[in-house]
Amino acid sequence: MREFTINEIWMILAGAQATLVLSVIAFTGGGIFGLLVALARTAPMRWLRVPAAGFIDFFQGTPMLLQLFLVFYGLPVFGFHVNVWVAAAVGLTLHAAAFLGEIWRGGVQAVPRGQSEAASALGLSYVHRMRYVVLPQALRMSFAPTIGFLVQLIKGTSLAAIIGFVELSRSAQLVSSATYKPLWAYGFAALGYFLICFPLSRYAARLERRYAAAA
Repeated sequence: MREFTINEIWMILAGAQATLVLSVIAFTGGGIFGLLVALARTAPMRWLRVPAAGFIDFFQGTPMLLQLFLVFYGLPVFGFHVNVWVAAAVGLTLHAAAFLGEIWRGGVQAVPRGQSEAASALGLSYVHRMRYVVLPQALRMSFAPTIGFLVQLIKGTSLAAIIGFVELSRSAQLVSSATYKPLWAYGFAALGYFLICFPLSRYAARLERRYAAAA
């Protein structure tokens, strides 16, 4: 057993850094693929809508923990041997893509249909209608729930510990095991999550109130 010193705090902070980096990777990748999923879900072609709906249903209907297991243990079956960083990033990116795709799909469908019809009457193609008319409004309306999902994604990174990824909660667990001071270790971890997530939660709530007042 060792004492709880500044070194243990630095270890927890290193876990917090890993949580932030993983969250940024997953949210960025999920945003890119989520936009494609949202566009596929709202496309006029059935052969795009059906696979996109199946993708969303699978990732919304299964636990994130199971998704991480499938990536970590499934990719080597197909010859892709990945480390925990890659497995966690891929698993969380796919999870984020499904949820962000559905959030943004709702935003796209919330845009008044008349605006898209007017753009079509002006001769704009489907791509240009989505780019210049529909998506700017849809993403603006979806901004608050998107930030809310980011908060959930940050907290969800703790599940990556099950495949060996050392993030904030896992680093606190290691410090607790070494020092036998779980209150200090998990207390600092909880403080870390709070300092990261609370400002984002308040920002999302403020955006919701602003858009509700403008509606």
